[in-house]
Amino acid sequence: MHKITVVSLGPGARAHITLGVLETLEKAKRLILRTGEVDAAKYLREKGLSFETLDELHEECEDFEEFIQAAAETVMKAAKRANVVYAVLDAAADATVTALLDQCPDNVQMLGGISLSAPLLQAAGAKMPVRISSAMELTVPQTQDGLLIVELNSRMLAGECKLKLTPWYGDECEAYFFAPSEKMERTYIKIPLCEMDRQSKYNHTCALYIPPVELVKRERFDAYDLKRVMDVLRGENGCPWDKEQTHETLARYLIEEAYEVSQAIKDEDYEHVADELGDVLLQVYFQASIGEQYGTFELSDVTTDICRKMIHRHEHIFGEKTLSNADAVGDNWERMKQAERGNTTFAARLKDVSEGLPSLRRAEKMLGKISKLPLAVQKELREAFGDTPEGRILLAVEEMRLKDACAEEKVHHALQNVIKCFENAEKEAILQGKSLENLTSDEIHVYCTRSFSRS
Repeated sequence: MHKITVVSLGPGARAHITLGVLETLEKAKRLILRTGEVDAAKYLREKGLSFETLDELHEECEDFEEFIQAAAETVMKAAKRANVVYAVLDAAADATVTALLDQCPDNVQMLGGISLSAPLLQAAGAKMPVRISSAMELTVPQTQDGLLIVELNSRMLAGECKLKLTPWYGDECEAYFFAPSEKMERTYIKIPLCEMDRQSKYNHTCALYIPPVELVKRERFDAYDLKRVMDVLRGENGCPWDKEQTHETLARYLIEEAYEVSQAIKDEDYEHVADELGDVLLQVYFQASIGEQYGTFELSDVTTDICRKMIHRHEHIFGEKTLSNADAVGDNWERMKQAERGNTTFAARLKDVSEGLPSLRRAEKMLGKISKLPLAVQKELREAFGDTPEGRILLAVEEMRLKDACAEEKVHHALQNVIKCFENAEKEAILQGKSLENLTSDEIHVYCTRSFSRS
């Protein structure tokens, strides 16, 4: 395949064609324009340049995804015979160029030109950083930065973008709408976001700019926002309590919040689950903020370590290893973990179970490791537990482990049920004008039995 040179014509006006791009266009042996329906193409015709366009191909394709692939194939087919210059409005935002780079990266050369965004950002008075996206490829935005959406070429596409944006910005968020124009200088009108698909005209030159949204005025928040919240709270004018915390003072809260999540999941209260998981996430960001202050670690260390670990221990996904089922994955995970930590003896593997875990959870994990030993050894260990209170506890933990149940959670939930049962019993007694403290043992038995059966 010969060389494919990709150039950017700019937003569409002839005045946007740079001298370097024009020189490349004039020397092209075979010139392909993604579209001929712009002033820049008219100018090239006036100069007597011969070129072909992909406009008919666009009309023949049923959807945009089909066109992207068809356009890339057309350009690559042409490059099999000779060098090709492929002209688009903005190479950095063009999906067909992305397809070419994916399929024949060694054959594609990119040359400069004015981007679609440059005149728009200048007109809007936007300050960097600004996130720039084509309407077709818009994803959930990061509202901390300004957002420019280019190639808003139809009312339907504008409506699809609005559905993605509204949950994050709200219907009344002020936006700058750039109506169709190929002029060098662009102008906009200010509209509420809910009207972005109610304008009179749309084409490839349409765009929408949304300025950054002040933190306290956001409709929704993402992980970057939580980082900023922590920076404010622990900053110079932040919260006195938050600024006083250390790694040690916060340690207990992470355990407490984890139990709250567990209880919410058991209650199937998933709105509460989201709330409690937020509390857990806060503890991660809080610890990272303290780490950044004292130089112990930072948030990127946390994300780097866990991503590296997940990639490394999932060789069957990110590498060439093959594992057939979940049990094989679990065994492989454990082998890799022990190898990473240099644990060559069984005692070392048992000792590796963190002493910081709650006792029942630690017992469960240690018993799980013991279950990998020969049956005769397991039997001897169970007998070694003895008929003692602690021995019976360990046997109970083992029984729950074999049923794939978490002993720590089971005991925690059982205690929660005890509280609920007594609450129900007291409510029933009060409705009948009685109090548990003044009832006989037989009466208390009746109320509690009813409550426990309901729980």
